[in-house]
Amino acid sequence: MADGVISAHDVFPHIRIVMGMVIGLGVTRLLSGLSRIVQHPRHYPVYPVHIAWVFWLLLMLVHFWWWQFNLYLVPEWTFGKYLFIIVYAIVLFLLCTLLFPDSLEDYDGYEDYFFARRAWFFGLLAVAFCLDIVDTLIKGEAHFARFAHEYMIRTPVFVALCMVGIATRGRRVHILLVAAMLVYQISWIWRMFDTIV
Repeated sequence: MADGVISAHDVFPHIRIVMGMVIGLGVTRLLSGLSRIVQHPRHYPVYPVHIAWVFWLLLMLVHFWWWQFNLYLVPEWTFGKYLFIIVYAIVLFLLCTLLFPDSLEDYDGYEDYFFARRAWFFGLLAVAFCLDIVDTLIKGEAHFARFAHEYMIRTPVFVALCMVGIATRGRRVHILLVAAMLVYQISWIWRMFDTIV
């Protein structure tokens, strides 16, 4: 920057700060919701599938922050790329708000709420999976090539599973769905993202 030219690497920390604020709001929402359950267990009856999705999403947010370090690879930042990254973070935040609403006043607990709002939750989750492909492409062809084969299988399967989540109220189906997503997410992080670059 001494010569007055701003490089992509100079812009990256600015973008990461704004993105981090949105992701931080999501983490705060999840942790605050969990603490309300701990503080008032009879007032907020626990639904294991809901709690499992909370842990899955918390892992997703932590992982999102970890893998977004690779935005450092972006050679040129445009407002469109910046806006896309912020929109992606907002979608993840909205998923957090769907797991912990401001009030459960109109519902019999988290199970009733979860099933009443499952179309919104799984719809946004499907969008997030699709946004992830674009996010990976933004980081460059070499970065995308590292994941391409698995992405081309994983993303359509995840979107299809989200459609199943929207379509059914079957308790066993939802247990299997969140269990499969948790196991896969842990495997994905372990196999592909154990180191930051």
